[in-house]
Amino acid sequence: MISCGETGCPVRPRRFIALCPLLLGLCALITESPATAGEPTWDRLQDGLEFVGWDPGARCEEKVPALLILKIDPERFRFSTYHFQDEGMAAPLTIQEWQYRTGASVMFNAGLFRADYSYLGLLRKDGRWLGANPHPRWLGLFVAEPAAAQTKLPKARVVDLETEPALVQNLPYREAAQSIMLLDRTGNPRVRHSGKRAHQTVVGEDQRGRILIIKTTDTVALWELAVCLREGPLGIALAMAMDGGASSDLLIQDNLLQNIRAGAIEEWRSVVDGSGQSHIPLPSVIGVFARK
Repeated sequence: MISCGETGCPVRPRRFIALCPLLLGLCALITESPATAGEPTWDRLQDGLEFVGWDPGARCEEKVPALLILKIDPERFRFSTYHFQDEGMAAPLTIQEWQYRTGASVMFNAGLFRADYSYLGLLRKDGRWLGANPHPRWLGLFVAEPAAAQTKLPKARVVDLETEPALVQNLPYREAAQSIMLLDRTGNPRVRHSGKRAHQTVVGEDQRGRILIIKTTDTVALWELAVCLREGPLGIALAMAMDGGASSDLLIQDNLLQNIRAGAIEEWRSVVDGSGQSHIPLPSVIGVFARK
């Protein structure tokens, strides 16, 4: 067996000298971690909750930064929307304050809002409309927790209102949040090729009905992100972009982060543990809780 260690290939015999570059390349491929090679290795945080830090790298032409991804089984976890005014508060909370108030295992931003903190689009909580005016152009709708009589429906899903426009007229889900459709079921990006870059939070649904919460570790253009997710190994069926920029936020409880392999995401951990960015107050959020 020929080894390409720190000192390179053996000097003797001479016929191996020409093979050194090839063997070094093979060694690099063998030792490259799955996260950077393009195939993510998931860490189990809890039954029904998995996490990975995936750097698309050359797979997405170096246009997309590392992505921190939660894969959630809706059969084991429930989703709940919140808005500060519905909670009787005078002002929005930071994501850390929201997590402390609700005790959610995971918390992420719930869509776009105006300067006065009113929600842009549809927002539903426990079967009540908190924002009942659908945005005419933002056709992504995250829905969760079917009404009692709709037990056969998926417990959470991403809806494309372009193909299911009538769904909101008699919505059979208790929780909902509207935002921008990013990638539809045909694999078509539903955003403009503008080149504008910002931090992003994405809610997706994979081919098996699991919900994916995706947080970028740096700024990215939505078009490039949509194409990358389509071509990537996550098995995404469709996805929507929640609010980006300073209000793009994801927080995971510390006790869950402790289940990630040592060294797996150390350079990115601050993005999801609440310590790595300036967290602005968020008027609306979505919490993720283990089902009893």
